[in-house]
Amino acid sequence: MAPRFLTLPDVQEVLNISSPQAYALVRSGELPAIQVGGRGQWRVEAVELENYIARQYQATRDKIQAGSSE
Repeated sequence: MAPRFLTLPDVQEVLNISSPQAYALVRSGELPAIQVGGRGQWRVEAVELENYIARQYQATRDKIQAGSSE
């Protein structure tokens, strides 16, 4: 069974991005996440990461379509 929550290093690996980029995504709210534990470790629900990826695909399609209609 896949874990429900992912760490920021997990998110970095899936998206192939740097640590500051992953942190910026959750801090901005673009990628919904929660903080857990006394040290405030970030966790991203796997479904939220998949939703983020789907939104990025849609944004890319929209951008390409808008560029082709000019």
